[in-house]
Amino acid sequence: QVQLVESGGGLVQPGGSLRLSCAASGGTVSGYNMGWFRQVPGKEREFVAAITHTGNSQYYVGFAKGRFTISRDNAKNTLYLRMSSLRTEDTAVYYCAAGAWAKVPINDPRADYDYWGQGTQVTVSS
Repeated sequence: QVQLVESGGGLVQPGGSLRLSCAASGGTVSGYNMGWFRQVPGKEREFVAAITHTGNSQYYVGFAKGRFTISRDNAKNTLYLRMSSLRTEDTAVYYCAAGAWAKVPINDPRADYDYWGQGTQVTVSS
């Protein structure tokens, strides 16, 4: 059973940057495509970005393109999301997820991921 734990969230000013991490334990995630999602209270969870199990390909939703970078280090069993030029509307709880590579295409925001983290709060405010 894979467990995912996000970290790196916090308070940042508009225009600032943050790097989120998602550490996996209980098993290797090298065979899993992985993604980042976010959710604001009262709204549906929103896809942000995903990366293949090899790390060779990435997919971003519109608002993330050019500002966010998803990456992974399979040797460390860790997924990352580098966020820059942050806006107040980026405020949300950010979640990481892992799904078997043969089942979860990275370009499907509604793919059925197998494992989820508990989330980390990102607040963008002056």
